[in-house]
Amino acid sequence: MSEPISIDIWSDIACPWCYIGKRNLEKGLAATADDDDAPQVSITFHSFELSPDTPVDFDGDELDFLAGHKGMAREQVEQMLSHVTNVAAGAGLQYRFDLLQHTNTVKAHELLHLAKAHGVQHQMEERLMSAYFTEGRHVGRIDDLVALAQEVGLDAGETRTALESAQYLEAVRADQAQARSYGINGVPFFVIDGQYGVSGAQPPEAFENVIRDIWAQRSAATS
Repeated sequence: MSEPISIDIWSDIACPWCYIGKRNLEKGLAATADDDDAPQVSITFHSFELSPDTPVDFDGDELDFLAGHKGMAREQVEQMLSHVTNVAAGAGLQYRFDLLQHTNTVKAHELLHLAKAHGVQHQMEERLMSAYFTEGRHVGRIDDLVALAQEVGLDAGETRTALESAQYLEAVRADQAQARSYGINGVPFFVIDGQYGVSGAQPPEAFENVIRDIWAQRSAATS
């Protein structure tokens, strides 16, 4: 049997297209699950901060952030958020920008590395994105992150110690350095099988096709 296809994903918890891209990837993979020779994959999430200078407790909503912090016209921001909300709905996600609490995400990324060490990175990624985009939960403060970590089975004390000591900050910075070395300047970005770069929230069919193609190439090479 061939080795699993590696899928390395650079994303940010606060990136609306990253959650959509994640869901589309999952749908694309699900479409291959019933193949006679179903592709096997190994997925790893990597850290990328879209706005590292954002304060933990941002005074305002997403509209305020994009209009003020990014210098965009409010009408333009409203149209953009409406569009991404509709696209998210098509992916089965109910975005609530009216509830969203904009924040710095570096601690959330540190938490993802702790979760990876315990084998629950995928569950933690999903929990953080759902909390941020659909529930209006805060994902920048340590107390809130500890509570979310417990929901996926992580120990509260260990999580708090890791976040307060910045135990995994070096791992976050290593991910970001690797992104720079690959020339990644926007997310989501998928590196498939260590050689194919896929940028943006592509539709499920795009992921389905590339995974099937790579798996077929591997099967042909080993037969």
